[in-house]
Amino acid sequence: MGSFKDVVGHKDITRYIRNAVSMDRVSHAYIMNGARGSGKKMLASLFAMTLLCEKKGPEPCNTCHSCRQANSGNHPDIIWVTHEKPNFIGVDDIRRQVNGTVAIRPYQGPYKVYIIDHAELMRPEAQNALLKTIEEPPEYAVVILLTENAEMLLPTINSRCVMLKLRNIKDTLIRKYLMEVLEVPDYKAAVCTAFAQGNMGRAIMLVNSEHFNEIKDEAVQLLKYIREMELSDVITAVGDITKYKLEITDYLDIIMIWYRDVLMYKATKDIEKVIFRDQVKYIREQAMTSSYEGIETIIDGVEKAKARIRANVNFELAMELLFLTIKEN
Repeated sequence: MGSFKDVVGHKDITRYIRNAVSMDRVSHAYIMNGARGSGKKMLASLFAMTLLCEKKGPEPCNTCHSCRQANSGNHPDIIWVTHEKPNFIGVDDIRRQVNGTVAIRPYQGPYKVYIIDHAELMRPEAQNALLKTIEEPPEYAVVILLTENAEMLLPTINSRCVMLKLRNIKDTLIRKYLMEVLEVPDYKAAVCTAFAQGNMGRAIMLVNSEHFNEIKDEAVQLLKYIREMELSDVITAVGDITKYKLEITDYLDIIMIWYRDVLMYKATKDIEKVIFRDQVKYIREQAMTSSYEGIETIIDGVEKAKARIRANVNFELAMELLFLTIKEN
């Protein structure tokens, strides 16, 4: 599993956890709140391992019996709560796995750690059942709730837990990780980082997604040659994009990043600031031949297309209007 040093970003949370363990100020209940892919599971696992590590340091040692068990996924005192129904956690899941077992002392360590992923899926009655354990926990119990939306938890749960918010990670850290650890070429790392918007899990997913690369390549092909295209070609291109209807926000974000590059290059002439660095010849040409107003109009057009598609305006119509805006400007 590694150590807190392997966590990219989230320095405030790793510092908090290490201090809580070192100073023996561990709370009975935590909420880790952050977007999908932000690293909640990794942090919760490291927290649990640290609490149970036999060396009792501020980091898991990864060599003791407890750490080895945790790394292999079968530590008797780390309980990942599961649920039978995919889209909700019922009261029986909590009663059976938490309330029904919390009175049994830890098998070997000083703590018994319950981790509930997707905690926002708990039905109100499941949350109320959990509340009993959080309100009067045995001294060895620690409950960690992982959620993308803490607002969906009952105020009574929120008020009794220590809230750890996972914030967006700086782009420079994500890009560095993609290039140094995953050995992704720099221009690809730049595109995936721009898209991930501070979310490491999303950046890693994009790097490995054939589908994302396919959408990116199609969009870039279109943007390179859209000016020379006849109107009939534009309409054909809209027809081709229909197959990406579900990922249309990705497609539109690619267009947005492209024109942000054109604008950035026009304003600074600095190739280092360009994300689509492998397409700099085309970015440079478009920067030379477009006015600032024209580029702003296109960027505005992308936002309008997003809003229209969200409002269920006819998909082909929204895309045709966008492509005509791009062609004219």
